[in-house]
Amino acid sequence: MKRRDFLLNTSLLTGGLLLNASWKRASGPIRVGIIGCGDRGKGIASVLGEFKDQFTIAALCDVLDFRLDAAKKVAAASAAAIYKDYRKLLDDKSIQAVVIATSLDMHYPVAKDALLAGKHIYLEKAMTFSIEEALDLVKLSQKLSSQTLMVGHQYRYTPLYFKVKQMIGSGYLGAVTQIDCRWDRNWNWRRPVPAGYSDEQINWRMYKRRSGGLTAELLSHQMDFINWAFDTHPDEILGTGGIDFYKDGRETYDNVQAILRYSRKGMIGNFGATCGNAKEGYIFKIKGTRGMVSLLPHEGIFYPEAETRKQLQTVDGVTGASPIEWNNDGGTSIMKEKMKDGTWYALKEFHECITQGKIPVSNVKTGATTAICVHLANKAMYSHTIQNWKTAYNLV
Repeated sequence: MKRRDFLLNTSLLTGGLLLNASWKRASGPIRVGIIGCGDRGKGIASVLGEFKDQFTIAALCDVLDFRLDAAKKVAAASAAAIYKDYRKLLDDKSIQAVVIATSLDMHYPVAKDALLAGKHIYLEKAMTFSIEEALDLVKLSQKLSSQTLMVGHQYRYTPLYFKVKQMIGSGYLGAVTQIDCRWDRNWNWRRPVPAGYSDEQINWRMYKRRSGGLTAELLSHQMDFINWAFDTHPDEILGTGGIDFYKDGRETYDNVQAILRYSRKGMIGNFGATCGNAKEGYIFKIKGTRGMVSLLPHEGIFYPEAETRKQLQTVDGVTGASPIEWNNDGGTSIMKEKMKDGTWYALKEFHECITQGKIPVSNVKTGATTAICVHLANKAMYSHTIQNWKTAYNLV
C-alpha cells in the first residue's frame, strides 16, 4: 500500500454511483404520497422539500389525526391531499411513488399493496417484520420489476460510509476480524400519549407484535453496512437481552446484545444497545490487521497499525514529505467534506432509480437480507437459542 494511493483514494467522493451530477430529469416532479406521518415520515417530508424540481408531496396518510396535522405544517406538504386509509391513497392514479414510514408490522402489507397498485416505493428500515414477509416481498418485487423498491438503509448512500467500503475493498484495513457496534441512550424511548389514543398506537416500538425493538430501529443500520461492505451475511447469531431498567409494561427489551459470526470472512460482529446509559452513545469500529476505522454517522477516523502508519508516512523511501494530519489519538480523518443528512442522498438516488430504471443500492434483496439478520438476532435474544443462516436466505 503506497501512501500516495491512500491519499488519492480516500480523497475521492463516492464515484458516479452516488454523486453523478448529470442524473436524468423526469418530465415533471414525481408525485409522492407519504404513508405514516410520525417523526420519520415528517422528517422525510421535510427533506423532500429540498427536491422541489424532482418530487411533489401530493398526499399524506396516517391513522392518527394529530400526526396528520403536524405533517401538514411541513411547507412542502401543505397542499397535500389527506387520507386516513392508505388503500385509498394507493387508489389515486396520480400518485406515482410512496414513502412508507409506518410501524414495522405494517411495512409488509403496505409495501405489498403499493407494489400491486403500481407505485414506486421508498420503504423505511427494517424492510419487514418477519423473514417470511421479507422473502415474499422479494418474490413479488421480482414479478413487478418495472417498479423501484428502495429500502431506507441510508449508510449505503452516505459518502463517508461509501468511502469506508472502498477502503475495506482496497485492503487498507487488512484482514478484518472484529466489529464493535453500539447505539446507546439514557432515555426510556417513550413518547407522550395524547388524550384519546392508546399507548400501543403511540409507543408501538415497545410492543413485540408491532416492533423489532432496538435491534430493528437502531442496530439494523450497522448490520446492513457490514453486509454491504463485506458482501456477506452472518452464519451464526447469538443474543441476549432484557427489560433491565424500565419496568413500565414494555415488551421489547431496553438492553440488548447480539453476536454475529461471519465465518466465511473470519469476523465476529458485536452489536449492542441500551436505554440506560448515554456516555458512549454511537460506536462503530471495524478492526483489521492493518488498521481500524472508527465511525460516527457523519465522521470517520482511520487508525493505522504501527507498520501501516510507517508506510503511510513514507513516499518513495523518503519520510516527512506532505505529512498526513494525525489527531491526538493517532488517527486521521477519512473525509473532511461536510455532508448532508443521509436521507438527502437516499432521496436523490430514489429519483435517479425511478427516472433511469436503476436498481437501488439498498434494494429489496439487500433489505430482505438485513431484515432476516434482525429477525434472527431478536429470535436468539428472546428464545435464548443460537440461530443459524439457512440457504433459503441467500438472496444476494
